[in-house]
Amino acid sequence: MKVLFTGGGTGGHVYPALAVIESLRARPEKAVEVAWVGRPGSVEQGLVEREGIRYFSTSAGALRGRSPLQAVASLAQIVRGVRQGMAIIRAWKPDVVFSTGGYVTAPLMLAAWMLRAPAMIYLPDMEPGLAVRLLACLAQRVCVSFDSVAGHLPQGKVRVTGYPVRKALLAADRGQARARLSLDGNRPVLLVLGGSTGAHSINEAVSAHLEELLALAQIVHVSGPADAEGLSARGQALDPVRRADYRIYAYMHEEMADALVAADLVVARAGASTLAEFPAVGLPAILVPYPYAGQHQQANAEYLAVRGGAEVLADRELAARLPQLVRELLSQGDRLRAMSEAMRAIAVPEAASRLAQCVFEIAGKG
Repeated sequence: MKVLFTGGGTGGHVYPALAVIESLRARPEKAVEVAWVGRPGSVEQGLVEREGIRYFSTSAGALRGRSPLQAVASLAQIVRGVRQGMAIIRAWKPDVVFSTGGYVTAPLMLAAWMLRAPAMIYLPDMEPGLAVRLLACLAQRVCVSFDSVAGHLPQGKVRVTGYPVRKALLAADRGQARARLSLDGNRPVLLVLGGSTGAHSINEAVSAHLEELLALAQIVHVSGPADAEGLSARGQALDPVRRADYRIYAYMHEEMADALVAADLVVARAGASTLAEFPAVGLPAILVPYPYAGQHQQANAEYLAVRGGAEVLADRELAARLPQLVRELLSQGDRLRAMSEAMRAIAVPEAASRLAQCVFEIAGKG
């Protein structure tokens, strides 16, 4: 069986599909070949090619928030991408096209519809974006993480599966994770994440209050590439004792599972992956929704906060309130444990296998 994946723009549109690919490949009775379609030089290309997955590059263009001239240029890119997608489908002959959202998916999904290739969509966010809303009618099935999302999509096509995470995250051991990251097993660990491309305001707030935060916890800081050099220099300027407690990474790949398991608290944006990765390991969170991401991140953050697993901090309040909030949470063990239990209650460990089963059913091989 062949499955052609598409999705991108952020890691939150890639990691769920990688978890599904892992689950598809884990079924010895089914021989599965996978490939990916996305933009050249993109986040998705780097992540997918690291996994040894065949990658096809196509054109794509966003329409939301564009001027009329930009919209015309984007439409031209979409048309070109549809032609490229049709050529890929004709040559590679997938049994299923699997989309995880983002505007990059539109050309391939349109190509699949035009060629009558079976297709499905998995929506990782709490609310469907423009691309998913428009493309849902073209898919045989639309899978979502939560019951509350189903009402936004065509009835009769929706299946609630949960949000898939990779087995490495579910199986990681806290003590071993801390040892692999050379962290002190007796001090709290604060994980700072900015998503695939970093979060400048989070990085600035942490840098401004670095000594104060290091007095509270060891810090594992995944900054994104843009701010990594400056933050590294900031860390080197610390006194030797504090310097040993500050670990800066431009990006994490295999180590990310260890970082998530090792942490007592995380400060992060509220991209789609936060809805699964933090619950999977029971990680309490301070979520800072990106203010220019529509309402997706705000909805994601509020979902976790209402269920008791997270505190939401507005981006404009980040610099002023972050140290106080970190201190409050790390000093209140009962509160932190309750947040951890609330996170774990959200997790759906079998989500990847449910999505893999949907793939087999749509391909007629289930």
